Amino acid sequence: MSSKLYVGNLTYSVRDDDLVQQFSAFGQVQSAKVMMERDTGRSKGFGFVEMSNSQEAEAAIQGLHGKNMGGRDLTVNIARPMEARPPRSGGFGGGYDGNRGGNY
Repeated sequence: MSSKLYVGNLTYSVRDDDLVQQFSAFGQVQSAKVMMERDTGRSKGFGFVEMSNSQEAEAAIQGLHGKNMGGRDLTVNIARPMEARPPRSGGFGGGYDGNRGGNY
């Protein structure tokens, strides 16, 4: 069974292929994805790598966590399931009241 890893503190120039290259030294990479901003296309500075089994994932954590890649020390650990977030509401946040604090 494959194991998914979170990879953080990436430089903005790192791409999927760069992750594959780094992690393949520790086993078979099933997938690698750098998360990108939807609007700008710029990296968010983190991504996910899926290794073919938990032993390879553990080897990658031991080998790469805290190691320098492109001038930054990587954060590598087992990815946690994404937490459900409430839907984003549109409009203005904060409830502005235009008639505050004055006697008219």
